[in-house]
Amino acid sequence: MPLRIKKRFPAAAAAAAAVVILCLVVLDTVCPLRLEDRPWSTLVLARDGTPLRAFADENGVWRYPTDPASVSPLYIQALLTYEDRWFHYHPGVNPFSFFRALIQNIRAGRIVSGGSTLTMQVARILYPNRRTLAGKMTQILRAFQLEAHLSKNEILTLYLNYAPFGANIEGVQTASFTWLGKKADRLSHAQAALLAVLPQAPSFYRPDRHPERARAARDKVLDRMAEFGVWSPEQVRAAKQETVAAFRFHPPMDAPILARRLFSSARGRPLLHTTIDYDLQRHLQDMVMEYVTPLGKHQSGAAMVMNLQTLEVLAYVGSSDFSSKDRNGHVDMIRAVRSPGSALKPFLYGMVLDEGIIHSHSLLMDTPRFRKEYDPGNFSRGFSGPVTMTQALRRSLNVPAVQVLEAFGPQRFHDRLVNAGAVLDMSGRPNLSMVLGGLGTRLESILVLYSALARGGLTGMPRLLKSDPVRERYLMSEGAAWIISRILSQPMPGFEGISRLSGRTPMAWKTGTSYGFRDAWAFGIMGEYVAGVWVGRPDGTPCPGQYGAVTAIPLLQRVIESLPMSDFRKKQPDSVTLEPICWPQGTMKSQTREDCVVTHDAWILDHQFPPTLNPDDAPAATLSHTFWVDASGRRASPSCGGIHTVTRSVWPAAAEPWLPSAWKARNIIPEASPDCPDIAPLTGTRIRITSIFPGSMMSRPPGQTAVPDIPLSALGGSGRLHWFLNGEPVAVIPAGSTGAIALPPPGAYQLAVADDKGHVDMVQFTVLSLD
Repeated sequence: MPLRIKKRFPAAAAAAAAVVILCLVVLDTVCPLRLEDRPWSTLVLARDGTPLRAFADENGVWRYPTDPASVSPLYIQALLTYEDRWFHYHPGVNPFSFFRALIQNIRAGRIVSGGSTLTMQVARILYPNRRTLAGKMTQILRAFQLEAHLSKNEILTLYLNYAPFGANIEGVQTASFTWLGKKADRLSHAQAALLAVLPQAPSFYRPDRHPERARAARDKVLDRMAEFGVWSPEQVRAAKQETVAAFRFHPPMDAPILARRLFSSARGRPLLHTTIDYDLQRHLQDMVMEYVTPLGKHQSGAAMVMNLQTLEVLAYVGSSDFSSKDRNGHVDMIRAVRSPGSALKPFLYGMVLDEGIIHSHSLLMDTPRFRKEYDPGNFSRGFSGPVTMTQALRRSLNVPAVQVLEAFGPQRFHDRLVNAGAVLDMSGRPNLSMVLGGLGTRLESILVLYSALARGGLTGMPRLLKSDPVRERYLMSEGAAWIISRILSQPMPGFEGISRLSGRTPMAWKTGTSYGFRDAWAFGIMGEYVAGVWVGRPDGTPCPGQYGAVTAIPLLQRVIESLPMSDFRKKQPDSVTLEPICWPQGTMKSQTREDCVVTHDAWILDHQFPPTLNPDDAPAATLSHTFWVDASGRRASPSCGGIHTVTRSVWPAAAEPWLPSAWKARNIIPEASPDCPDIAPLTGTRIRITSIFPGSMMSRPPGQTAVPDIPLSALGGSGRLHWFLNGEPVAVIPAGSTGAIALPPPGAYQLAVADDKGHVDMVQFTVLSLD
């Protein structure tokens, strides 16, 4: 070559390179690289990364995000060795591979080899084009653009996320879940080789339809790995022994209702890392389904478990069978608004403990609420008379709870629950029925409230995702929470085995049954866990005979026994002490007291000894009378000689029918001494008519000739009871006895009663004419 040409060649080459570069810069300006974000599928994961449920993107494509660090190194080795060994060194196009493919295509007279690098394949995925010369040139230019704007790692990430793997599956992570049922970081040598070759011909090598073709292609990759010494011959021989699965792995369907809930509120997020314990979730799903199956084909169940320290939800079973139409399995019964029955009673008692209205053994009345606006009965249809607050809560008695709510205020109770994080649904103003289930709420909300009993009075909002913050709200004091939790963990007749399961620490538990047997609830606190279950029909149809203590408690027991052993338990706070108190006054016992009929050891909060709530609307002081007596024990006047004071207890009038004889004997007020005049009358021993309600309307039954009777009965009073009808005496009956008078003619009447001490009660009623 002449010297002049030799000198000009480098210059010409440089000029040509400059022209090419200039053209590329111009093309990059005119046709900029656009990396539009494609919609991702959503994958809901358990806390350990196990898939719970997957959702395709808006176009029905399954695509989960990943990066080289989240993929098995075996796959990266197989991919680069088989597709592009010089990936980390070329500028987007490998000239040697390109010209080799060009010669092969010219000889064959058709395209038999593409010579594409991994970067060129990414360009083809992002900018699809036909396999023509123009299409190839466009692909090359786009490959140069990718290399100019992105790092090798970013280009590799694009391939890992968007490479086609057959059907509507894109990306190696999706392919690994779909064809192999595992994450892409857990691949074997054989599986890595299979996934490396699938994008070459996704439909042709599709393993569920053409397993033999897929196996042959996989073995070709394995041979290439051995040929280049990337994998040892032993590893390749062992990999070839693995079969290619001739089936398609179905998307996971665990915690489907929770996954749906999270997906609907977090659209666009490809990965949702939940706090769910995968093994526990699967176990409880099977348990709930097995439990409700014998109850009927329309029955369903729900269960939720939360860690009290981290507030992480470990299990979320929203229904017994998600796919069942008969059971309305698509309904999330953890968030469905239902009547809680008696499940809210513990929180009312905790609040009134804080207010100093009662203590753990205050005297409450489980008696009919005569002449009250709201007069509920008990689940047992009977009454127990005077009971402690502990008995009222442990036995879930209705009347004492209403008595306490009346003193505390329904509106305050409602507001405190809402402020603590509960979702409540009421059609009108808060009223006395709410503590017995006269409102709507959710299993999740009730679980939040029960968490406060083991968290020092602070509720904890459930954390469903690992990224959820810790949120707490005040419900009651630490001392009140400890007292209520201790009461709920005490053994109960007929349920002794529940409070202490398998040698564990005592479980605090409570049930609830909604009106008409529509919902059966049970909630329990054991160690560092709180659990809640619901059993019933999602459509609200009554299930007679199924209630919390019979239907829900056995399921709760199984759930609790499935949880890890834990010794977590709150210590007794300094604000709580065990002190003796007296009945009927309810205040602290002292050695000098004469009016202490019954003694109880009560849990006292902040050294407060609140007196008994008197259901007769009289001051608490009237439960105790101090008066003068003479030497014979009869009441006397201070002006008489030889007298001294004595104190006697006076029980609420409503308690009289249930008092033991020994208690009644301590309740007797001495008669007045005839030798000592001017004795001041006693007040406070109420008398109340119970046989007729104020405003009652009566009539003789049609066709009956005999005149019916009007019963005469009253609570309270002393000595004889004098009965009057419109001011005229009609009967004299000993206190505690009953009588009757004939039904008077049609008209308006006043029935009155007075005892020997002058206590009076009266009611108005009307007798209707049959005409």
